[in-house]
Amino acid sequence: METRILQVNKEDAGQRLDSWVCARVEGLTRSAVQRLLEQGHVTVSGRPAGKNYRLSGGEQVELELPEAVEVDIIPQNIPLDVVYEDDDVIVVNKPVGMVVHPAPGHPDGTLVNALLHHCGSSLSGINGELRPGIVHRIDRDTSGLIIAAKNDAAHLSLAAQLQDHTLARTYAAVAVGGFKEDEGTVDAPIGRHPVDRKKMAIDRKNGREAVTHWSVLERYSGYTLIECRLETGRTHQIRVHMASVGHPLLGDMVYGAKKPYPGLAGQCLHARKLKFIHPTTGEAVELECPLPDWFEQVLDKLRKTT
Repeated sequence: METRILQVNKEDAGQRLDSWVCARVEGLTRSAVQRLLEQGHVTVSGRPAGKNYRLSGGEQVELELPEAVEVDIIPQNIPLDVVYEDDDVIVVNKPVGMVVHPAPGHPDGTLVNALLHHCGSSLSGINGELRPGIVHRIDRDTSGLIIAAKNDAAHLSLAAQLQDHTLARTYAAVAVGGFKEDEGTVDAPIGRHPVDRKKMAIDRKNGREAVTHWSVLERYSGYTLIECRLETGRTHQIRVHMASVGHPLLGDMVYGAKKPYPGLAGQCLHARKLKFIHPTTGEAVELECPLPDWFEQVLDKLRKTT
């Protein structure tokens, strides 16, 4: 068990404890902090605190980090499109339909199941579970590049890069409608939908900061191919942001049209580029994968009807 002591400054008053801890302990997700709070591993000035606790300023926070434990996830020999791999990290081009991590309704067949088989004993346990270090996630029906850490040091480095935006992710997407401008930015906080808890929504009162930069790549009749660069990485960020400005993604039946688009299993969204600083060498690594066949087929169809 590792113990860390964190000092709360006066200017931190009013912040939620879970968010504050998450921002100061590299590699810990907000959900992981909330689990530690529920288990009594976080105290404020010597007293246990709930996950909704708000700081008053000047407190001392004591955080206990349990040793990583094995998780009941079965390694599965699932083919992976590995774009980059070394002793520290692995980057995979995830196909549409693959869930990143086991969850209710998706107990196996996930990217983590595949990575456990592929990586063997190379695992990261930063979040309290011994598993491939999933630093960021991609929706099941979104394809493209996703990076995982193969040891704790790499996980900490990549998590820090997410915080300071040196880990850059760029997506290609087809949005509904035409854009007057050639580029723009959506800066709107995102939180859980107030009614449908499976959805996200713009929440200017309680949402977390979310920034998406977009630019037009190609224009069609009624649709636009755009490139989106994430400054932050909230759940469903691009989908929510583009829908909020009147341009939901083609095929997105959660935030856009309720009927599927022919040839699409989900939204037309592909994580095309990834840039990060290598945890060991310190060198910049830039990766790019081509648009999948299904994405190209959609573009061919749109070009023919324009």
